[in-house]
Amino acid sequence: MATSELEKIKRTDAEWRKVLTPEQFYITRQKGTEPAFSGALYENHRDGVYHCIGCNAPLFRSNEKFESGSGWPSFWHPVSPEAVQQHEDSSYGMRRVEVTCARCDAHLGHVFPDGPRPSGLRYCINSASLNFEGK
Repeated sequence: MATSELEKIKRTDAEWRKVLTPEQFYITRQKGTEPAFSGALYENHRDGVYHCIGCNAPLFRSNEKFESGSGWPSFWHPVSPEAVQQHEDSSYGMRRVEVTCARCDAHLGHVFPDGPRPSGLRYCINSASLNFEGK
């Protein structure tokens, strides 16, 4: 079943706090970020799929992960165009494109136009917003 076919998940902040750690809540619900090079999945090189920490929707595959040197897990493509949504983000005096989970609206990170071929994109994603399922 494609992510777009999954039922949208809506929870109150109190409900999210019951299922997420304080760091996960800060990043996914309050649009925070983890310090560069600190995330548990930054140096993960195992085969598998990265899922949303909030709703378990599949988001990225390990074969589309690359070493960007940015300090966060980086991917050149999501599992499908419907898995994530993009929003203009002009916070902190910068102009960026925010990436969120299409199913539960969790803040994942940002996408930049400086990635490798074939997409040319770099999805720079917080480890705390992901759950890794190895093969």
